[in-house]
Amino acid sequence: MSMKYVKPERIILRTHPELSERWVQERIAEDPSILGLGDLEMREKERIHPQAGRLDLLCQHPETNRRYEIEIQLGRTDESHIIRTLEYWDIERKRYPQYDHVAVIVAEEISGRFLNVISLFNGTIPVIAIQMQAFQIEGHVSLICSTVVSEVKRGLVDEDEVAEVTDRSYWEARSGKASLDLTDALHALVREIDPELTLGYTKFYIGLRKNGQPSNFVVFSPKKDWVRVELKLERSDEVQSQLEQAGMDLMEYDDRGGRYKFRLRKGEAQKYRDILVSLFRQSFEELGR
Repeated sequence: MSMKYVKPERIILRTHPELSERWVQERIAEDPSILGLGDLEMREKERIHPQAGRLDLLCQHPETNRRYEIEIQLGRTDESHIIRTLEYWDIERKRYPQYDHVAVIVAEEISGRFLNVISLFNGTIPVIAIQMQAFQIEGHVSLICSTVVSEVKRGLVDEDEVAEVTDRSYWEARSGKASLDLTDALHALVREIDPELTLGYTKFYIGLRKNGQPSNFVVFSPKKDWVRVELKLERSDEVQSQLEQAGMDLMEYDDRGGRYKFRLRKGEAQKYRDILVSLFRQSFEELGR
């Protein structure tokens, strides 16, 4: 059977007689994934903030416990929409500092002027701007959301920053010889991808260097009995499934830095050798170095 093409008809929600902001709020509350921010869970609608109004939606990621303060506006975004969103974000992060918080602005139209304004905050305040459009197709209505401003990811010290350099003796005194031996075993796996990669010892982690320059697609933080590995890779179901099925000791995904984190103990560099080399290679190739 051949597929039938149906041309969607754009609906302007701001002037629609039936589809209100409350209707949009209900649709997102039913299925927060339509925002394109992952498989979020609803925490609360119309969350009351004394002397500040009501937050449209509060969502949370079930794995990272990251919270999203979401404000919806039909039509074009304006100054009050941005200020209101940031105010709710600020109240929530101060009230619940145990969570990581992100301000989310949702509007039918986000103009170039306000993209510039929002971008000024991004980097110091985690802000995501989403343009939402409604379409009618044969009597049915659909919402399409597109991220027009993404949160700036924060990485580790890299090419444009200066790390406080230490040496191997610093880490051996701090974490012990066994953890350094495990780090060496992981470094050996990395060198299978590129033999020119050497260890770079800094005060907060052991990174990688090539030709004297940082190449931190993976970094290591030795502890007394284990090593924390931080691997630069976009979050994906495939990678998550690989790590879980292997039985590795996973930590929370670092959304800001875009890194998988997991713990390895003595003997586990060889135990998980194949998956580690595969993921190291994938990260190395994605970063193009």
